[in-house]
Amino acid sequence: MRLHTRLRYAPAEVNVEKRADGAVILRSPQPLKPYARAVGDWLLHWYERAPDRTFIAERKGEGWRRVSYRDALSDARRIGQALLNLGLDANKPVAILSDNSVDHALLALGAMHVGVPVAPISPAYSLMSKDFARLKYIFELLKPGLVFAAEPEKFALALAAIGATSTPVTRLLEVNPGSTLEVAFSRLTPDTIAKILFTSGSTGTPKGVINTHRMLCSNQQSWAQLWPFVEDKPLTLVDWLPWNHTFGGNACFNMILRNGGTLYIDGGKPAPGLIDTTAKNLREISPTMYFNVPRGFDLLMPMLEQDAALRRSFFRELDMVFYAGAALPQNLWERLEKLAVVEKGGALAMLSAWGSTETAPMASCVHYPIERAGVVGGPAPGCELKLLPSGGKLEVRVKGANVTPGYFRRGDLTKAAFDEEGYYCIGDAMKFADPAAPEKGLVFDGRVAEDFKLTTGTWVHTGTIRVKLIAAGNPIIQDAVVTGHDRNEIGALVFLNPSAIKDLSNEKIKQKLSEALTILAREGGSSTHPARLLAMSEPPQIDGNEITDKGYINQRAVLERRTALVEKLYSNSPDVVFAG
Repeated sequence: MRLHTRLRYAPAEVNVEKRADGAVILRSPQPLKPYARAVGDWLLHWYERAPDRTFIAERKGEGWRRVSYRDALSDARRIGQALLNLGLDANKPVAILSDNSVDHALLALGAMHVGVPVAPISPAYSLMSKDFARLKYIFELLKPGLVFAAEPEKFALALAAIGATSTPVTRLLEVNPGSTLEVAFSRLTPDTIAKILFTSGSTGTPKGVINTHRMLCSNQQSWAQLWPFVEDKPLTLVDWLPWNHTFGGNACFNMILRNGGTLYIDGGKPAPGLIDTTAKNLREISPTMYFNVPRGFDLLMPMLEQDAALRRSFFRELDMVFYAGAALPQNLWERLEKLAVVEKGGALAMLSAWGSTETAPMASCVHYPIERAGVVGGPAPGCELKLLPSGGKLEVRVKGANVTPGYFRRGDLTKAAFDEEGYYCIGDAMKFADPAAPEKGLVFDGRVAEDFKLTTGTWVHTGTIRVKLIAAGNPIIQDAVVTGHDRNEIGALVFLNPSAIKDLSNEKIKQKLSEALTILAREGGSSTHPARLLAMSEPPQIDGNEITDKGYINQRAVLERRTALVEKLYSNSPDVVFAG
């Protein structure tokens, strides 16, 4: 899909340094330009230049509750003063348990305005967990000075488990700002902690990733240098991506705030039923850019194909579509491209990027035409990528202003996360889209820690196989975990798509899964495809750390929790078996 001709981009360039030890260092030829001191400076900027423009909005009945930049700054200052009056500081963060909302945004901005870190915590830890173990661990680590849940009655069990009460934002708004707020705001520096975002990793113990104002502000400056079009006109975004995750809370939210756009909070999610809410919002509001995860596009695509009014509204102002979290299956790419041709003559940019909670989040970015999903672009301005040969792959490490200084109150984790040169060891692997033309960018090549060897000594690259298997089994395979460590062939535990199999018999499901195996086997090579599948009857469990609230599978946790099922998978003859 070609780049939108009206949009401005940075040229596709990269500086490459090859070291004698085999390492390759990639840098953007663009130096990182000056960036804001703190997130609150953006809010102040748009208060002065577009005070009446809607900054953020959420559903209220059949209409929208809208908050202008003027009101957002006023409310943030009141909240900031209230937090100071309550004795909160850098060591007493604000903990937010609930989903995206206007009150959530105002509380976060108010806290950051006065140097109080804000820690948005996955609602799944409160609403989907049964033992609240991870929530309890987080609160013992954070020791927050204030807790907020938009609907305290929904969070009653979780609040009781941690011995906390929710403070309503309305109470904080009753305070008038004073001189102590101005002093606190003036003392902010780029190294002041803005947020603490929790990510589980493969061990299951939540890690509090420190996000400084430097990380957040430098990252948005990098986006603007690669995508100059974000400064050309006010952006409009209809977005559900959760703010307790780095992409929704940092990339999307801050891109709107930094560039004076309007964010419509989408109460929908990529799940049956909730996707209808997303469709309703998109019928009313035409975004200029749209971000989603592959699962979201999967559920939205049939609606766009079948509903002409929704399709027109969605594409009317749309310049750019962005997929995050995983590679977009090629069939979804082609279906979206087909609709763009009909509605816009094909003038739609399909973009992506790569990074993590520790990189605020963008470390590499696509800002040039790509033909297929999977390319994650080149290094952002001010960010270095170090590629190291590892197990037949290139492990990637990151250094830059966008990289975290470490983990909150966990010096041991911080020390282990960086190499001797100060590069963050992210654990991902990359390969060049075109080794002869490094400016064409990198392709995500799986997690180094998840790869393993067969008994033959051959490396198995789990990320690549997982993506191919899901594509071959589309739409009935929702996700998969690759097996085969210290065995002679690859297998997979597959999680089925409930909506796709609801009318299918087990025999029909088995037939479709067998067909997927046949498709992959034609490609040849015992280390490139599974020979057997086990269809799960139990979905991945959040309390077992098998899945995040965004739907990402934890390969290691699934294999550890379902050891008996892996044994069952290999005790049968190759092909397809069912868990129960």
